Amino acid sequence: MKIERLGQDKIRIFLTFDDLLERGIQKDDMWREIPKVHELFSEMMDQAYSELGFDANGPLAVEVIAMPAQGMVVIVTRGKINISSDGSQMDEEDADEDMYEMEVTLESSDTIMYSFRDFEDVISAAKQLKASRLTEEGKLYSYHGRWILAFDATSSEAPLQNALIAVLAEYGEATSVTSAVLEEYGKAIMPSDAVRELCNHFSS
Repeated sequence: MKIERLGQDKIRIFLTFDDLLERGIQKDDMWREIPKVHELFSEMMDQAYSELGFDANGPLAVEVIAMPAQGMVVIVTRGKINISSDGSQMDEEDADEDMYEMEVTLESSDTIMYSFRDFEDVISAAKQLKASRLTEEGKLYSYHGRWILAFDATSSEAPLQNALIAVLAEYGEATSVTSAVLEEYGKAIMPSDAVRELCNHFSS
């Protein structure tokens, strides 16, 4: 579980599928109201407080984005003021500390994304993907000093996706960056057919 601050009132939590399995939670469970999911959220908020000093009191907007290869990205935004149903501000002692007032949004992403520290690893991954005849597509981005390869998961069947992920995981690592963040803040180096372009430009 990785937690990072996006702003004074916003954090991003990255849960790998291993994080979920360790807690006996399946991917589809995140869409259900079950005790394990509530326990996981409480654990996330405790860790956010201990690592970042992020206090989860008051209303929270929680966005859960399921990603096909990486796991789950949970974005938590804290409200400014705790408002009661009659419109008045609640006192701290009136709020049940064990209860979170949440508005939860659930989304699913169809993009497989892996991050690479070294450009040589990007080239190696691309050559392996082409040699294995897995894909010649993809997009290459530069984001915060890292290289990110992104692939549309809807264009391939599950076994092909798994093989694609296995190659990418050999050279890079799963990233918590979402497609929307990449589009807005990343720089598109190769907006299409990245694997083919990389192999053409850097053939040995």
